Formats: sequence, C-alpha cells, structure tokens
Amino acid sequence: MKKPHGWRLSADQLQPTPLRIVYAGTPEFAVPALQALIDSPHTVVAVYTQPDRPAGRGRQLTASPVKQLALEAGLPIEQPAKLSTADAQEQLQAFAPDVMVVAAYGLLLPASILSTPRYGCLNLHASLLPRWRGAAPIQRAIEAGDSQTGVCLMQMTPGLDEGPVVSAMQTPISDTDTGGSVHDRLAVLAAELLARDLDAWVAGQLVAVPQSDQGVAYARKLTTDEAWIDWSEPAQAIAWQVRAFNPWPVARCRWSEAILRVWNAEVVNAAGHAETAPGQVVAVSRDGIDVATGDGLLRLTQVQLPGRRAQPVSQFLQGQAIHAGEQLG
Repeated sequence: MKKPHGWRLSADQLQPTPLRIVYAGTPEFAVPALQALIDSPHTVVAVYTQPDRPAGRGRQLTASPVKQLALEAGLPIEQPAKLSTADAQEQLQAFAPDVMVVAAYGLLLPASILSTPRYGCLNLHASLLPRWRGAAPIQRAIEAGDSQTGVCLMQMTPGLDEGPVVSAMQTPISDTDTGGSVHDRLAVLAAELLARDLDAWVAGQLVAVPQSDQGVAYARKLTTDEAWIDWSEPAQAIAWQVRAFNPWPVARCRWSEAILRVWNAEVVNAAGHAETAPGQVVAVSRDGIDVATGDGLLRLTQVQLPGRRAQPVSQFLQGQAIHAGEQLG
C-alpha cells in the first residue's frame, strides 16, 4: 500500500493547537489514517478497535491491523464489545477527547458517544456520499460499474452515513481496478484527506454540507452466497462482479465437480453468441477461457481450484484440461 503524504498545513493556516484525538478503526483500511495522526502535531489519547477475533487455520485470537499499529506506537487501546454501556461511555469521557476520528470501526456509535468529544465525531467513509452508504461501498461501486469513487470526511450523526460532509477526494475506477486495488488507494486518500482538512475544520475554516436526498445508494455487506456467477447476466456485469469481489469473497462457478474461483476476467465481445448457452466454454487459449454469457463473451484470465493458488490461465492449462463445449455451472 502506498504511503500517504505527511501532515501538512496550507499557507494560510497557523500552527494548530494540539488536539486530544480518540481514533476508532479496525481493518487495514483504517491503518494509514491512524499513522497520519501519529505523525501529526496532535495527540492520540486512545485507539478503539474491535475485540480480537479468531483467524487463520489455527483459529487463534488475532489483533486487528489497527491494534497492531497502536501496540507498535505504544498507544492506549480500548476494545469494548459495544459502546452503549455506561462503562464504555465513562471511559471515553475520561480520555477527554477534542475529536473522535472513525474509519471502518465496525461498531455503531450511540448519541451519547457522538456528543462526548468537544468537536464531535468525524468519519472517513470510502465513497462519494450520498452514493454508497453502508458496509461495502468500495465493492458496490465497482460492481455497479461506477467510473469514479472517493473518500469523504463526514460529521457523524445517528443515521447510517447520513451526516454532513466536510470534504472529499475523488479517484477514477479503471477497467482493471479490483476491490483490493481501490481499497488500497482509498485508504491512502483517507489519510491524506484527514491530514489536509482536520485542522481547518476544527478551526472553523470548513463547513460541513448536508448530503443531498438524491442519488442515495446503500452498499449492503458482502456475502459468499452472492459470489456465484450467474452466466445469464451480461458479460460486462459479470466482469464488474469479478473485479469487485477480488480479493474477497472471489467470484466462482462450478466446473464439473470442482469449484472454480475467478480472480480476473475481461469482456472480449460485448454482444453476439446468442445461440450459445450461457456458461458454455466457447474457446480456450493461453490468453484465457472464453465463456458465453447472457450478452457477450467473458474471458477468464486468472482462476483457482480448491487447494491451489490463483493462476493465470496460461499456467492453469499446464495442469488442467478444459475444452470448448464444456458447461460451467
């Protein structure tokens, strides 16, 4: 992941008064923004993150990426299961935060928490609000074929991602972007946005603008069930699905008795082959496996069988035989 630019002030900003900041985040997406705060003139008085979860084949309790960085930096760490208890609220009050910065934390913040910091709570959200409120904005933007996305610095309210927006940064979504590549880019942009605008917002130089009621879309949480490819869909829609679900939950289909995971694919013919059943393999070459869809051909370029690594089709074909005319389920 690219390292974000450091904390910096514009020419018209004075040296800010150091703030007492509580940071709340859990996954890798939230790490660059925490690092930006650690590198800033401000003081991170506490880091809130989700409780340790079982992970890996051994299912051992594992600290979140945010907790790992907080431990390295020697920061106080809080991991409440929920924030609605009196104890959790009293603990936050004890930190006497000027502001609370939230990024992909994973817990709802009740009104009592939102009102505790002197300047309230700010959320770094990975979409261009009001489009894609909710849990999976990065993947849903790619899945829908959006040409751009971004990150917003939003003043938090009790509603789900409904608060007024302080500022935003945009980035295009290319034809080769995946959920993973856009995730990494937005994580860096979130840190840069925070470094650019937090001091100005606290100083009253930026105004939070209410979100429009038009263009609202909800990014529901990803599930493994929706990773199955429906070959009756257009090739372009499936290509978006494949890219959106890389690296998780990874689009998949059935090939004979095996589950074939599709990591990358591209549209090679936007229309035609109407006489070919969706899911039928039309051609196989080192460039990929061409499959008929409800509209056009989709070329699978990187695939994976159970127990194997993801491979370019050119390598996959060295150990597997798949032929034109076979049907993918």
